[in-house]
Amino acid sequence: MTSAASTSVRRLGRTEARRIAIRAQMLEAKRPASLLELAEQLTFLQLDPTAVIAPSADLVAGSRLGGAYRPSDLTQALERDRTMFEQRAQPTPVEPYLAMARPMADLSLFLAEMKAWWDIGQVRRGWMAANDAFRQRVLDQLRDSGPLSSREIPDTSQVSWQSSGWTNNRNVTQMLEFLASGGRIAVSARRGRERLWDLAERIYPSDVAAVPLDEARPIRNQRWMKTLGVARPKFVGDAGVPAEIEGTKGEWRLDPEATAEGFEGRTALLSPFDRLSHDRARAVDLFEFEYLLEMYKPASARRWGYFALPILHDDRLVGKVDAAADRKASVLRVAAIHEDTPFDSATRDAVRAELEALRTWLGLETMEVG
Repeated sequence: MTSAASTSVRRLGRTEARRIAIRAQMLEAKRPASLLELAEQLTFLQLDPTAVIAPSADLVAGSRLGGAYRPSDLTQALERDRTMFEQRAQPTPVEPYLAMARPMADLSLFLAEMKAWWDIGQVRRGWMAANDAFRQRVLDQLRDSGPLSSREIPDTSQVSWQSSGWTNNRNVTQMLEFLASGGRIAVSARRGRERLWDLAERIYPSDVAAVPLDEARPIRNQRWMKTLGVARPKFVGDAGVPAEIEGTKGEWRLDPEATAEGFEGRTALLSPFDRLSHDRARAVDLFEFEYLLEMYKPASARRWGYFALPILHDDRLVGKVDAAADRKASVLRVAAIHEDTPFDSATRDAVRAELEALRTWLGLETMEVG
């Protein structure tokens, strides 16, 4: 939130703004100490299942924590330690409607939104009302036998869910999603891509009080301000202080505690969903970096590759790596390294070292560079 003392506009050079953004995303030379520290700063890890190299949550964590991170660490945090929880958030300009792994310490900021979810959407309310007996049977079965996958829950709906998309007539899946969005159930564990569901009271701590919705949203905006460092107002509201960035147009918001002083950069290969580059307009404004996820394009129309990894070097985004993990052959296959501008020898060596580190982290025996 702004105050009378913080209404003056801060003016930043592009280099300073980039370094603030990189530091906010924990991509400096100094690495975070733990997965939980990382998650608390980033606020979530996106649980996208695409695993051309590794799932995005693992790529994001690995790019920050390095060889100290293993995918089993995230599984332990979600399923055993319960220091994190899985949630499919309501879509916002910042967060897509995808599954997120969040710090359990942030649960209180989402409970009021879960409760309010039941009052939104006439079609959804009507379907839930028509299937009240089905809803109660699902809750009873989870109470008696949970955790369960959707395949283990019979479809006893009175009215089918109607949709023009893939959810049409997927009544068990929809009921589980709706109950989770409303805070009645939660994901207890995953077996591959399959979610196991249980009552929320068995997963969420019992002593967490909901922060009222009108208070939770500004707090979440402030958290986003800290994890982005600099951002457009549409992403963070009036969190932070107003700022102008050299060479860009329009207003920015700045974390008032952010600084680029003492910045030490490094080289990192990022997930295509990484929040440093996910906002394509921001990536152009700050880094002069053009990127598109091309997995949905035909191969002939791709410039950088099916699942190209943005390359961070020092305080610049300098290129993309087109790579895939061939687990059967135990090879990291690097089809191309796209240099936005020609690399000098130091940059080339640093990128090659990161690729070797990625190969080792993935447990692959060799690397082939095309």
